[in-house]
Amino acid sequence: KVAIKGIERELICPACKELFTHPLILPCQHNVCHKCVKEILFAFEDSFTDGGSESSNQSSPRTKIPSASMDRIDRISRTGRKRNSLTPRSSLFPCPGCQRDIDLGERGINGLFRNFTLETIVERYRQAARAAVAIMCDFCKPPPQESTKSCVDCSASYCNECFKVHHPWGTAKAQHEYVGPTTNFRPKILMCPEHEMERVNMYCEICRRPVCHLCKLGGCHANHRVTTMSTAYKTLKEKLSKDVEYLISKESQVKAHITQLDLLLKETECNSEKAKEEATQSFEKLYHVLEEKKSAAFRAIETSKNLRLEKLQMQAEEYQGLLENNGLVGYAQEVLKETDPSCFVQTAKQLHVRIQKATESLKSFRPAAETTFEDFVVDIAKQEKILGDLSFHSNGLEVPEINEEQTKMYNEALISWECPGKTDSADIYVLQYHKINRGEESTTWQEVEVCSKSKVIADLDDDSSYAFRVRGYKDSICSPWSREVILRTPPAPVFSFLFDDKCGYNSEHLLLNPGRTSVESRAGFPLLLGSERMQVGCYTTLDYIIGDTGIAKGKHFWAFHVEAYSYLVKVGVVSSNKIQKLFHNTHDVTSPRYDQDSGHDSGSEDAAFDSSQPFTLVTLGMKKFFIPTTPAAPKDPASRILPLPSCLGICLDCDKGKLGFYDAGCMKCLFECEVDCSGIMYPAFALMGGAAVHLEEAITAKYGEYDDI
Repeated sequence: KVAIKGIERELICPACKELFTHPLILPCQHNVCHKCVKEILFAFEDSFTDGGSESSNQSSPRTKIPSASMDRIDRISRTGRKRNSLTPRSSLFPCPGCQRDIDLGERGINGLFRNFTLETIVERYRQAARAAVAIMCDFCKPPPQESTKSCVDCSASYCNECFKVHHPWGTAKAQHEYVGPTTNFRPKILMCPEHEMERVNMYCEICRRPVCHLCKLGGCHANHRVTTMSTAYKTLKEKLSKDVEYLISKESQVKAHITQLDLLLKETECNSEKAKEEATQSFEKLYHVLEEKKSAAFRAIETSKNLRLEKLQMQAEEYQGLLENNGLVGYAQEVLKETDPSCFVQTAKQLHVRIQKATESLKSFRPAAETTFEDFVVDIAKQEKILGDLSFHSNGLEVPEINEEQTKMYNEALISWECPGKTDSADIYVLQYHKINRGEESTTWQEVEVCSKSKVIADLDDDSSYAFRVRGYKDSICSPWSREVILRTPPAPVFSFLFDDKCGYNSEHLLLNPGRTSVESRAGFPLLLGSERMQVGCYTTLDYIIGDTGIAKGKHFWAFHVEAYSYLVKVGVVSSNKIQKLFHNTHDVTSPRYDQDSGHDSGSEDAAFDSSQPFTLVTLGMKKFFIPTTPAAPKDPASRILPLPSCLGICLDCDKGKLGFYDAGCMKCLFECEVDCSGIMYPAFALMGGAAVHLEEAITAKYGEYDDI
């Protein structure tokens, strides 16, 4: 029998708060019940359909999520939320363990492994909890007898007599494997969820999951570093065993920390009461003026006390879990009993990371919260004229600073800030912003309260400048305002698209990431073969790729990043009636024979260039932005070369036939030209040599949602 009483916390599903039932391992290494995964995916889909209704709350999916047909649940599980009917996106799953959106891939939950090791431990725990409740034979006539063994191959339990009847000597069933009575049956061999007929025999060190040989040969793990299952099993088991032994050897130290935390809990309780008394004495002297301030002080003390008690209690529970046969250590000891390498390695990696963190915390023990409440002593020495601004004593609340590197403006504004000293951070922040209008003397600031250190601001006007500032509040005191930061919104609404992997896409020369948001040119062997054309005075051609969505009317803006190492990249737009000419253009635009600038100033090159090109593109490369040669462009070649912005934007106005290229960091226009918008216009890109382009990711509310986790 297994000592299992102290590991309940490790066996509870973070979604339903009950013991795991058929747990699945997510890519983030957290475990969630199979049923909970389906229900959360269904609610996540509905949250986008309904614009964020109450069904998006996953705190208790089994009780708060309405039931739905299995057909719809399975559809969501396989495909996830779709961008539109023509362009499906991978399944996004909001993990209740780490509170982040996890990409489940194209197969959805069908690509997840069941955690058989965890399932076995949960079954052992259930048996230990019910103790006297026996597992009955599945084949006895009423009344059934108590089972004596369970057949792994039949997934059933038998008494001695029924086992002999159903497994007669001399038959194939006589060779079945049997174990002690159990209700938890798992396959004898762990099969690959992507290739259902193949058993897993390798471990991917990049994705931290078991894989089969087909996954390594031609699947999504083709370029990943893998190791044999036996090696992974041996390595992880040695590491986990060593760390568990270390924690067990430090049991006396853990108990000492627990005792210290108990004292800190009592001291916190005592000091909070003292702080209340001191606050009461101070406020009584100015009762009539300070009645509202008194209530605020009480609320602040209670909130701080509860927060500190919660932190200290949680820390005490975490250290309690480091004792032998308790919590994390107990769970790890149970995992170490797993003998199946495949099942062991899929559970042990994430567990080993947690054990390592626990080991590091022992070396530098530090209480999770302070026990003193000195900051809540009321200052009553000032004159009555400042009673309206009465505040608590404080060592000084630092002025927050808006981090301009992490702050950005795209479809929405993401404002991030930080406190330089990080010694006395605020409990809450107030972010203010207003639109800058020339000629207006007075400004009206809009403000929003924020609990984290970043905030997404939506519904801003296009082609406008906004000022932002932030200040911190801790209880009843506040910091001065930060320095104002001015950001400019894009000149038009943001247009979202992905790279098209169908139309004209050259997979031999170009490499797309799975999300189709990044493209990279492969300067490999095919390019070397093509360089033989240099013997006849012609270089290799560009490889083109377009967006998967077109624009028929209106004004639109999109942005992207070009890697600094990129040798040659062209960006712009192409019309639908010229796409075929784009991908089958006989002219090689990188050949010296078709160089648009031959060194003469006659202007004939411009006319020849405009008439021969089926698209409108500008050239980027070697950290430079090249303004095209036009009659209006500067004649000096040096003045046509600008530093390449870290983020480049393109604005297409179909109604006016204008195409502008912008520094997306400050929304400054670098170059604008006319373009023929008679057809549907598609974003177009061309790469040659070593180069890469990454589409700018749209800003969503989740940017600042888990900032402090």
